[in-house]
Amino acid sequence: MRADRLVSLVLLLRQRGRLSAATLARELEVSTRTVLRDIEALSAAGVPVYAERGRLGGFALLPGFQTELTGLNHDEALALLVAGSRRGAQVFGLGSALASAVLKVVDALPEGHRDTAADAARRLLIDPDTDLLSRGTAAEELPDTVAGEVRRAVFAGHRLRIHYAALDQPPKWRTVDPIGLVTVRGQGYLLAKRSGADRTYRLARVLAAEELDEPARRPERVDLDRAWQERSARFRTGGDQIAVLVGLNPERREELVGTALVVLAEETDPDGRLRMEVTFQDARHAEWALWQLAPEAEALAPRWLRASLLNRAAAMATRYGAASGDGHRRPR
Repeated sequence: MRADRLVSLVLLLRQRGRLSAATLARELEVSTRTVLRDIEALSAAGVPVYAERGRLGGFALLPGFQTELTGLNHDEALALLVAGSRRGAQVFGLGSALASAVLKVVDALPEGHRDTAADAARRLLIDPDTDLLSRGTAAEELPDTVAGEVRRAVFAGHRLRIHYAALDQPPKWRTVDPIGLVTVRGQGYLLAKRSGADRTYRLARVLAAEELDEPARRPERVDLDRAWQERSARFRTGGDQIAVLVGLNPERREELVGTALVVLAEETDPDGRLRMEVTFQDARHAEWALWQLAPEAEALAPRWLRASLLNRAAAMATRYGAASGDGHRRPR
């Protein structure tokens, strides 16, 4: 880890010139004290890095310094393979490897192309943290130790012990046979088998992981895209899912489709509103989804869902009705 960090430090100085200790610490995600120790280690190894004092000072390399530092390690190469999604690299614990790999790729470019490439990169924004409505889309991230154990088990074909916190259940240890890793909208999943049955685990709920020496009991080849589609289909049609009949403003259709599991039927009423039958994972999911679309969506059936939404709306009206016209709550 320190060797990779020293390489990244040299590449940062090569590509960006003089940088302060604070800037280097931020880029490398370490403390300024660690940066100073790394600078001393580079100097001791013969790398011509020097300090400039003063308010605009910092660390720099002697002009013309060249070194062969562009070889990619395994994690950096892997990070580039998933770099089509920056969030994918973050979810699988490869964010720092991706940053290091990009530095090496830029350093390998002919000198005349570096500025052009850097300017082009600044004009592209891929998968930002918010959409046009300022809704956050932050990716889940695993601790490096957990992500590393999971990745190694998947790639080596070894069994894996995970301390997993399933929804509404206390965490417990499970031994699984890992098949592959999937990221969807910033959320990561481990596809695995457990006692021969297909299982899908949310990576954010893996509290600890341990790669075992025992070979995983899994097929030698896997079509991960097909496996994910099959599991998604089973998820949408199984369990305690509920069907809901919804009256909807057509302009909000895509939002409903984006939160529902399956659209079972759809038609347009004479007044132009949509009438859609959709399924949700459970009652809580249905109530949450329709509340987000209020007042543009109406639960037409089942009755219990209408009653639940009515009670929630009444409680909200009571809460805001208790406030005076000047915005202050009336004394009780």
